[in-house]
Order: sequence, then structure tokens, then C-alpha cells
Amino acid sequence: MCLAIPGEIVDVVERSGMRFGRVRFGGVTREVCLEYQPDSAVGDFVLVHVGFAIAKIDADEAARQWELLRELAPEGEEL
Repeated sequence: MCLAIPGEIVDVVERSGMRFGRVRFGGVTREVCLEYQPDSAVGDFVLVHVGFAIAKIDADEAARQWELLRELAPEGEEL
């Protein structure tokens, strides 16, 4: 089983002919490859698995996913 984490694209750049973006996951921002979601843009929410945006989702779905992840987190641990 794999796990994809929802995040919001805050910046998009092209490097060596490939699209990358900075994606915010709560309070953490990471670089993500956007090649599998070529129409993604700043402000879009994406599901990210091992550094690749694998699907676009809407803001409501991203919020639902974060809530589920919070429920699954061990007690006392913050995401």
C-alpha cells in the first residue's frame, strides 16, 4: 500500500525541461515533481507520493484527507 499526502502548490518552476513546484504540507514546504500533473498551477492542491504529484484534488478533498491523517496519527503526535 502507498500513501499520498495532500499539499498546496505555492510556486512552479521549470528546470532542464521538467516542471517542479514547491508544495506546502501544513507548515512544511517541499519540492515536488509536477510532470504527472502538467496542468497544475499555483494554488492547486495535489496528492504527492515519494516526491511526485500524482493527482489534482480540490481544497475540500485536501482538508478531508488531512483530517483523516490527523485521526490516524498516534496520540500526542502532530502532523
